[in-house]
Amino acid sequence: MAEHIQLSIALCRIALYTCFRKLCCKGPPSPRPEYDVVCIGLSGAGKTSLVSRLCSEALDDIVPTTGFSIKAVSFPNAVLNIKELGGADNVKKYWSRYYQGSQGVIFVLDSTVSDEGLEACRSELHLALQHPQLCTLPFLILANHQDSPAARSVPEIKKYFELEPLARGKRWILEGSSINNLETVRESFRRFISLLEERELQSIRM
Repeated sequence: MAEHIQLSIALCRIALYTCFRKLCCKGPPSPRPEYDVVCIGLSGAGKTSLVSRLCSEALDDIVPTTGFSIKAVSFPNAVLNIKELGGADNVKKYWSRYYQGSQGVIFVLDSTVSDEGLEACRSELHLALQHPQLCTLPFLILANHQDSPAARSVPEIKKYFELEPLARGKRWILEGSSINNLETVRESFRRFISLLEERELQSIRM
């Protein structure tokens, strides 16, 4: 009799353990794809602040990137390894050295800059869109500081940058952004990830 009782107790323990595993220990989640992307833009565009906010970091300790930094930003369906390059003149001339291995490009511009500054942004974006290592990659172009009264609208920037003729046939998104509206920024990145996925699928088919 005692053996039957011990056996019953053991079977109950196994059953309870199995139920516990099913309810609480579902195992590691399936791995998300990772994409290596480069983030460029002139000084003051707000690249560092945007990336830091996406990483849920406090803005108090943020300093402008003088060389480059790499941060992994997690999204529900992917992880972006963002290589942010400083926008100062003495760094900008070396941008192309960091392009190799990139699967996508994030270009951030300050939508409140002067006409001269906007022309400089336009020039840098055109160079990036035509660079041999970047020209076939998806682009996410963010017109930052849209919460400022001095910000130019996204349609105005799109027209001024002549994106339709220059980027025809390329995968690109132009969106407004602000660190004070992070959900909108995340939605722009989700669309960007879709472009990265499409390019990867196309490469597999080829």
